[in-house]
Amino acid sequence: MTTHHDLPTAKVTLTQPRGAEGPGHLWVYAGHLGNIDGQPVAGDVVDVVTPAGRFCGRGLYNPESKIRVRFLTFEDVPIDEQFWRERIRQAVRLRNRIVTNATAYRLIHGEGDRLPGLIVDRYGSVLVMQTLSFGMDRRKELLAEWLAQETGVQSIYLRNDAKSRTLEGLPLERGFIKGSGATTVEIAEGPAKFLVDTEHGQKTGWFCDQRENRLAAAAYTSGADVLEVFCHTGAFGIHAALAGAKSVEGLDVSEDTLVLAREQAKRNKVEAKCHYRACDAFNELRTLGKAGKRYDVVMLDPPAFARSQQAVRKALSGYKDINLQGIRLTKPEGFLVTSSCSHHISENDFWGAVRLAARDAKRELRLIEQRGQSGDHPILASMPETRYLKCLILQVL
Repeated sequence: MTTHHDLPTAKVTLTQPRGAEGPGHLWVYAGHLGNIDGQPVAGDVVDVVTPAGRFCGRGLYNPESKIRVRFLTFEDVPIDEQFWRERIRQAVRLRNRIVTNATAYRLIHGEGDRLPGLIVDRYGSVLVMQTLSFGMDRRKELLAEWLAQETGVQSIYLRNDAKSRTLEGLPLERGFIKGSGATTVEIAEGPAKFLVDTEHGQKTGWFCDQRENRLAAAAYTSGADVLEVFCHTGAFGIHAALAGAKSVEGLDVSEDTLVLAREQAKRNKVEAKCHYRACDAFNELRTLGKAGKRYDVVMLDPPAFARSQQAVRKALSGYKDINLQGIRLTKPEGFLVTSSCSHHISENDFWGAVRLAARDAKRELRLIEQRGQSGDHPILASMPETRYLKCLILQVL
């Protein structure tokens, strides 16, 4: 049996009370640390203490990262095999309770599961793992072994090609860390079946965070003409078609993803309803508007417009513009399903941008559902950063 015990290698001192982050936040930034008692290296477990020496918590250290310490616990408990296994078991137990009618879901959501820097998605009989912090990366073989034992899954694929790893001083890599097999997996999501490319697909291969929103949005599409903008591989629209939509028009800038969208539509036997074309969404929406096109349901699922705090103002302008065009293309009493995955954009700011768009379009909105990321992406109350996806279902009058 594998044994493992991480002993703290140093004590690091907070230079100021935890202000902006607040109690319970799992990150300690470089500027908030002072003395280091010991010689920790990247990935070591360290104790964080106050200037008076009072214990604050225990976490993973990285001198190369702006996030200098990522807390694992605020209790004086050993970081041993039992600790890691229990955190994994807690994550598994939560998914067993909340995930229904799907074989693809997020099993471990980093900070949301109090395992900062560790992402694990399950696609049927395959796990896809990302170790995005140095401390998690140093333990990836052990984590893979424990994940296999706790889930019964023996094929674990490593998708460590996220650019954020470079900020931790980590190389980019991908490949099986445990087991082997195909990197293309069929999943079930409600009534739909999709192919997931775990090797080349976005993120770990699939946008699990929108799963519940796709199913919720489909409930408004029976008999509808649907416009799906930034459709990627077509999941929102295919769910709409399966729910009885009359037609689905999908737009995306990438012809490669549209090849996959057509394959997914065919797999679900809705290819006669679903039609896709490659174009710039902003330009095409204006063209459709000028041509007098109108739809019963318009779905907007753009990529993140704000990847930094500095980009927020420009991003809000982008969200306002895209929603303005979407509102104009929606028939009276039709529905707009609009999303933002930019964690730098607050729910209030996003809602404000949508309301400004409605004002400029001279249309009234009714908020029907205010949604977020699927429940398998839990939000840690002390970390606003773990709440990033916004999804609004609106009626346009």
